[in-house]
Amino acid sequence: MRIRLGYDIGYEFAQPTPMIATLNVHYSRASDLERPDTMTTTPSVPYVSYRGGFGNWVNRMTTPAGLFSLHADTVINDSGVADLVPAWSEQVAVENLPAETLVYLLGSRYCETDRLTEAAWDLFGRAPKGWPLVQEISEFVHRHIAFGYEWARPTKTALEAFQEGRGVCRDFAHLGVAFCRAMNIPARYCTGYLGDIGVPAVHDPMDFSGWFEVYLSDGWHTVDPRNLIPRIGRVLIAQGRDAADVAITTTFGPNELKHFRVWTDEIEPAPATTP
Repeated sequence: MRIRLGYDIGYEFAQPTPMIATLNVHYSRASDLERPDTMTTTPSVPYVSYRGGFGNWVNRMTTPAGLFSLHADTVINDSGVADLVPAWSEQVAVENLPAETLVYLLGSRYCETDRLTEAAWDLFGRAPKGWPLVQEISEFVHRHIAFGYEWARPTKTALEAFQEGRGVCRDFAHLGVAFCRAMNIPARYCTGYLGDIGVPAVHDPMDFSGWFEVYLSDGWHTVDPRNLIPRIGRVLIAQGRDAADVAITTTFGPNELKHFRVWTDEIEPAPATTP
């Protein structure tokens, strides 16, 4: 299938301000793009692109004072296959994990593994290891947290989401990540596009989505406790320890968000070419 995706995000700055933006489709999906998802700005400013510490594409710039907007619009080809449910995947003993996965066992800014370990073992200590354990964690988080944009705040941690029992998709993901790490399963936070393809449409404004991935015996697998059911058309932007590593924009000065629009829609197949 073909999916049109993009964004239009605007800020008001009181003065020229350094900014970094993590908005490009992840390099692992680059070959699926029909055209580059090049970021443009209004007004136009120069920017430098680089690969961040977790391999994500990052754009660095200095904004002018006044209204400043970021835009992109592209088409990506997708298999149309729903998220895999790897019921056969086994948990890997910590001593046998690849070295590069160990960072995803540690606590981080939004995932206080140390403060949630006791609760995790009380809740999930008797669950079978591997994917069944991951599934049990995901189902618990889905039941435990009530979703609502009115409960979003940028400082909320996994522990606070657990205590409050409400939040947005990033809070579902943070709590799932923290519980998996507490149970010795490497887990990393993900952000990207996820539209209403194959499911009933919702009336809430489109936003970027947060989910996570776990490392098991046959590699990394997607887990989405907010939606729970396997979804179609998930497009990764960035991965990291938690939302602090994959913020869509980070600004180094005061500003006000003026508009925010994201789209991800299935479109018609490309017309066949005549030889």
